[in-house]
Amino acid sequence: MTLDYLPETPSQTAGPYVHIGLIPHQAGFEMFEKPFGNVLAGPDTPGERIRIQGRVLDGLGTPCRDILLETWQANAAGRYNHPADRQDGAQDPGFRGWGRTGTDFATGLYSFETIKPGPVVGRHGHKPMAPHVNIWLVARGINIGLSTRMYFADEAALNEQDPVLRMIDPAIRRETLLARREQRDGTATYVFDIRLQGEGETVFFDV
Repeated sequence: MTLDYLPETPSQTAGPYVHIGLIPHQAGFEMFEKPFGNVLAGPDTPGERIRIQGRVLDGLGTPCRDILLETWQANAAGRYNHPADRQDGAQDPGFRGWGRTGTDFATGLYSFETIKPGPVVGRHGHKPMAPHVNIWLVARGINIGLSTRMYFADEAALNEQDPVLRMIDPAIRRETLLARREQRDGTATYVFDIRLQGEGETVFFDV
């Protein structure tokens, strides 16, 4: 017997207490022996130390204070810490490349302590992708997690050649994926605000 129709599994939003199970330290709990956090690089990780910091804004421009964010990025040599990545760049066992955090309950800010990634070789040896950080976020009211990318505004030459950025209208939407560089508390900080909807809505990807 075959089934001609399989009903869709009901979706459910993440939250409002997503931090308790996934980022418990933010709620004041220590539940995991090795908690995942927002520090991606070890003390000996090669590359330029940077901070990524920003807010997640709703359609009215109000900071959201219960968002969970995850990042996934290459190391300074442009290689991911994953066995499926067989590029020529040097592997770095001390760099996890994956991080998780939440927006601060008081300020709405999120931050990651990491290193600036290198260019990543494109599929099938095509043109390299500009340095970037992959970001995934969920929260109450969001049925399906949102995926986007953060590029570095000070990598203009590489950004112009990036195959993903080239698909986005530079006059309207491309700027929503560019993080600006600032010095904050003596640390090179890339500021990246994510707008969920409305004017200046961040580009999200269907992945």
